[in-house]
Amino acid sequence: MQLIREKKQITRIVQNWRANGESVCLVPTMGGIHEGHLRLLARARKNATRTVLSIYVNPTQFAKNEDFDLYPRDLKKDKDVILESGGCDVIYAPENMYGRSHATTIDPGGVAIPMEGTVRPHFFSGVATVVYKLFSQVPANSAIFGEKDFQQLAVIKQMVRDFEIPIKIISHKTIREKDGLALSSRNQYLGSKDRAIAPNLYGQIQWASNAISSGLGVEEALKKARQTLESIGFNKVDYFDLRRASDLRLCKKAEPKTRIFAAVMLGDVRLIDNCELK
Repeated sequence: MQLIREKKQITRIVQNWRANGESVCLVPTMGGIHEGHLRLLARARKNATRTVLSIYVNPTQFAKNEDFDLYPRDLKKDKDVILESGGCDVIYAPENMYGRSHATTIDPGGVAIPMEGTVRPHFFSGVATVVYKLFSQVPANSAIFGEKDFQQLAVIKQMVRDFEIPIKIISHKTIREKDGLALSSRNQYLGSKDRAIAPNLYGQIQWASNAISSGLGVEEALKKARQTLESIGFNKVDYFDLRRASDLRLCKKAEPKTRIFAAVMLGDVRLIDNCELK
């Protein structure tokens, strides 16, 4: 398992693999490797003969008041965890993705506009720009992303389609703790009290899904779920919506292939989650 820091070196390695007829799958991460990342990596190993896991905490997707400086950075620990899980061919951990004169960004629009795009308007421009650069530097056959960040996945699929980037995007179901909390690097910020409350986010998503499927009106079910979250300790609900999976448009009634999306604040920690409507 190699650790590569240089952009030209990783590009040359991947190009050589592909020239020799090997397939390459990329697993993009910001580090803080946990079981969710390892499941993505395991899927990547099944999908391709070569695997690259990238680690880069991207500054352009953080606003000034967000947790960029606090975000977990322990490359040695991440390497050890990855190796113990079966490893990958290359960990690509560039020190910087942007040159001094970098001035071009991507404004994705479309599926990037609602939800996170409204609450964090800087976010998807940062994500789309860094992922585009990553796809250029690591010209893999495929890349894999988790469905916990479903809107991010949709934005990346949209960008790949619109820019005709020759890479296959693979989605992987959300990986959860036994109590239902979606795995996230930010979960380690939670104190014991908030950690005990956190699984109720998924609990209320499931409750609303069951209620809607059982005939309760969408608006009433979502309202009750929001109220419950606020009553049990979540200090803010940014959104709790039913939307179509294909284009993320709001739904006023249950439809095939719709999902409930939620984002909340619990203390100083922001949690997001989603689930397909039953």
